[in-house]
Amino acid sequence: MYTNGLDMKSKEIACFSYDDTHHFHLDERSLRYYYPPRIGANLSEGFDTFQQLDDAADDHLDSLLKTIINLERRTGAKCQANIITWRGMMTKIMATPFDTFNGVQCYKFETISLLPAPWAETSRDYIESREDLTVSNSAQYCSVVKTGIGESKLILGGEVDALWDTKPPDPSSPINWVELKTAATPLSDRDILKYERKLLKFWIQSFLLGVPKIIVGFRSKEGVLQSLEELETAQIPRLVKAKGKGSWDGNVCINFTAVFLDCMVTSCDFIVLGWGACGVLCSLVTNAYWELDRAKCDDYRGWWDLADTEEGEGAGG
Repeated sequence: MYTNGLDMKSKEIACFSYDDTHHFHLDERSLRYYYPPRIGANLSEGFDTFQQLDDAADDHLDSLLKTIINLERRTGAKCQANIITWRGMMTKIMATPFDTFNGVQCYKFETISLLPAPWAETSRDYIESREDLTVSNSAQYCSVVKTGIGESKLILGGEVDALWDTKPPDPSSPINWVELKTAATPLSDRDILKYERKLLKFWIQSFLLGVPKIIVGFRSKEGVLQSLEELETAQIPRLVKAKGKGSWDGNVCINFTAVFLDCMVTSCDFIVLGWGACGVLCSLVTNAYWELDRAKCDDYRGWWDLADTEEGEGAGG
């Protein structure tokens, strides 16, 4: 069993952005900074003008793979891995032992909690007018991190909401990311249990990308923001175990995922969880992969050879 598995090991190695029209860029243009929203803000307002991302055209793994290719070309070194996928795929795997509840994100809460630049560089007018901004989920900053679970090494790609302060000048230093979540204010034991189950995915999502802090906005039934709670990601499993109702156990999630990934890695030389531009899909049923169009893979030689490593590494997002 991986008893020390609750320690976060993720380290950012690259990033990319989607702009307001959801076009891909190899830069930080969609990076945002956290600044507390006004208590009393109505999170239900603005959805009549909500600009929802049209996800009918699946992005697959293209953006993640392009970022890895760019990193390899810049550094001249392979990003060695066993598994490549998005954080969302890994979240589903890790939550499997206790997956009886699904949460909902509130884009309005994100909109009124974010700044386009550090606080000192942002005007007071912008800060105070955030509640009037159009809500949209098209622009995203995505972090690509190197991590590991059990014996499997991974490279994960996933969206992060904001910075608590600024990125450290030393790339090897931890980044003070912030994840923003919403939940109904618990009013009964049943509500408390419901919130505790929500914390499972809150924790997994932040754990996988190495996000140290989660800020939860509690809202009324009418959608009015009533309070904020700051949670240290590393402490959530301990809080649930010590003070909660014990509806889930972080170590069980880690151990299940470690065994699951180890089984895949020993059965496959190289695993891509999801579709990529080159048309490669790993089958967990037959433990094999199919090349649908190898000609399209010419530009992906950098990651195609990831299996050619000493120990192997994995990627997820």
